[in-house]
Amino acid sequence: MLEKKKKKIVNDPVHGFINIPFSLSFDVIEHPFFQRLRHIRRLGLTYLVYPGANHTRFQHALGAMHLMASAIDVLRAKGLDITHKEAEAATAAILLHDVGHGPFSHSL
Repeated sequence: MLEKKKKKIVNDPVHGFINIPFSLSFDVIEHPFFQRLRHIRRLGLTYLVYPGANHTRFQHALGAMHLMASAIDVLRAKGLDITHKEAEAATAAILLHDVGHGPFSHSL
């Protein structure tokens, strides 16, 4: 789990408080390539028609990480043996799923 000095909780408008579950996740989020997602709109130019459609790929990736952590908890509760390393890898993968996207990538 995340070291005490790196404990991080993010307040998300959709999911509420999101716990950053692993030190690796924290390191990924701090990386400049991930921070770049703060400046890429998830819905392209849609915000020009719908002013509330303003979220970024950064927010989307954090929400996806939160949902992955919830899915892992549910699967473990159902008896599936998911190791710490597997959970950490799945969380890192979901965080990184949008890092390669450029602006308007789904719109083109």
